[in-house]
Amino acid sequence: MRSTLNWRSAAGPVRVSAPGAMPRPSASGWWRTALALRALPQVPLEPCEKRAGRVSSTALVGYRTNDYSVPTSYGFQDVVVKGFVDEVVILCGSKEIARHQRCYGEGVFVADPLHYLALIETKPGALDQAAALQGWALPDVFQHLRHLLEARMGNRGKREFIQVLRLLEALPLDIVTDAVTQAIQIGAIGFDAVKLIALARIERRPARLDLAAYPHLPRTAVKTTSAADYAVLA
Repeated sequence: MRSTLNWRSAAGPVRVSAPGAMPRPSASGWWRTALALRALPQVPLEPCEKRAGRVSSTALVGYRTNDYSVPTSYGFQDVVVKGFVDEVVILCGSKEIARHQRCYGEGVFVADPLHYLALIETKPGALDQAAALQGWALPDVFQHLRHLLEARMGNRGKREFIQVLRLLEALPLDIVTDAVTQAIQIGAIGFDAVKLIALARIERRPARLDLAAYPHLPRTAVKTTSAADYAVLA
């Protein structure tokens, strides 16, 4: 008993708490705990699972039991997959290249149609067969534009339509939809017209669909042909 009292006397004053209460740490004990604490991380903690992956030849990355698409330009690249509760984020190096809503099914192909447009542009014939584009819900005005382009230019019109779709890679859907609608209304059927109208809407200025906006382009002068001009062909 005496040795116990001597130990407590050497350790400092003892705080007596009420029966059943948790003991309160002394000031010296708090400082020892504070010194042992680690500094806060420099970046916020992400509540996700991280896994290394590799892009397949079909621009897909496997995570858990499903495959998620990335832009075709990242084929065969090493990536990091972040699996959140509600979405899957894919990074190549420090750049985010894809973000999808997470799927909890099995063997599901989760694709973003925009990831495959650059490849389809080189092969316009695959526009109707590409699995990634099946079920892509676009406003009806896009299909109307496609019919007009193909009726006017054939297969080249299909490529121009794909170029219009690629505007969605950088511009919001509502902006491109309005631009397509206006282009059809004024009879400016083509990718260049849709692009100019869309950019004008973003910059909040009227679209100028004439050559006056391009002074660097050479002007064409067409002369009236006379019968004497054909003498040089003899």
